[in-house]
Amino acid sequence: MATHLASRLDAVQPSATLAMTAKAAELKAQGRKIYTFGVGEPDFNTPAHIRDAVASALSEASHYTAVTGTAALKNAICLATERDRGWSAKPDAVTVCVGAKHALFNLAMVLCEPGDEVVIPAPYWVSYPEQWRLFGGVPKLVATDAEGGFRLSPEALEAAITPKTKAVILCSPSNPTGGAYEEKDLAALAEVLLRHDIFVIVDEIYGDLVYDGFTHVSLAKIAPELRERLIVIDGVSKTYAMTGWRIGWAIAPPQITKALSKVQGQSTTNPTAAAQIAATAALTGPRDEIHRMRDVFAKRRRIMVDGLNAIPGVRCGMPRGAFYAFPDVTGLYGIRWGDKVLQTDDDVALWQLDVCGIAAVAGTPFGGPGHIRYTYACGEDVIQEALGALSSAVADAQR
Repeated sequence: MATHLASRLDAVQPSATLAMTAKAAELKAQGRKIYTFGVGEPDFNTPAHIRDAVASALSEASHYTAVTGTAALKNAICLATERDRGWSAKPDAVTVCVGAKHALFNLAMVLCEPGDEVVIPAPYWVSYPEQWRLFGGVPKLVATDAEGGFRLSPEALEAAITPKTKAVILCSPSNPTGGAYEEKDLAALAEVLLRHDIFVIVDEIYGDLVYDGFTHVSLAKIAPELRERLIVIDGVSKTYAMTGWRIGWAIAPPQITKALSKVQGQSTTNPTAAAQIAATAALTGPRDEIHRMRDVFAKRRRIMVDGLNAIPGVRCGMPRGAFYAFPDVTGLYGIRWGDKVLQTDDDVALWQLDVCGIAAVAGTPFGGPGHIRYTYACGEDVIQEALGALSSAVADAQR
């Protein structure tokens, strides 16, 4: 008997990040030395005080919690939002999910009707358009460039909005570029958004990872008049080195929060109780380790970007935040690789994996053709060794 899968899957592409990670793991299992720059995950362990808090409270983690999160965690999220983002939220506006990715997925399910458009600045995190496509949405991808800091301009936003637009998604600092919006940039976008009755989704998961004195500013702080249709996505994965704990959240208007609760109640129910205890400890505990990690990332960022720019044919701007570099590699096109000539960013990504053992994701799946995303969430020695191998490979390459 033939088995037919749901046709909605036909519109969705697999995660390019996870695909590259799988290829790298396969080569590593074969004995190859692989430099893993593909996955967006800090190489630090979760700080000890967070792990200790869970160990001492495991007896509280044996049962269901409220579907949208414990009262303790919701209160901690509200306090941290006021402390770190500069605006106030109430606990009943918070929906705790199994990671920020889960919050965004549930949000797409809640908001998207078939044919609805969502405006997404490109380059973008790979899951933004795919989640909306899964529910019949139409991503409206708006190109940005390195010269403009990979920031969406108010003019481009205005031009992208149509009567079919349901929402816009902004991410600052950005995955994959590390670009970030200054307060004046967000204020200019807010002027456009106030003229249109659409939802505004702001992903602030990297908001604490900014460098060189740059200050992350939350759109909810500078445009409180948007809050009736503003959804803020955040979580503990990146800032607190807690990717495996899978805790993220949405702070949203009441009608959205109720809908998210309905969806979650019929899917995952509550996030893992022990992980919620850990997230509460993260948000309410000391921040010394967070500052130390950020300082380490800042140093690695310099090493990564300077090293990339030292390679002929590679151009990379200095990211303001997150832990990604997004260089232009079009200058490597024309390199001969066996019986092939490099002509795309995907060719370059596969070539450097084969020749240098460098696993990094091509820019095209992020909406940034001609680029490659490298994460510097790994040791300085790994970065230097890998870029040394890449530099040698470029120098030895035939064209």
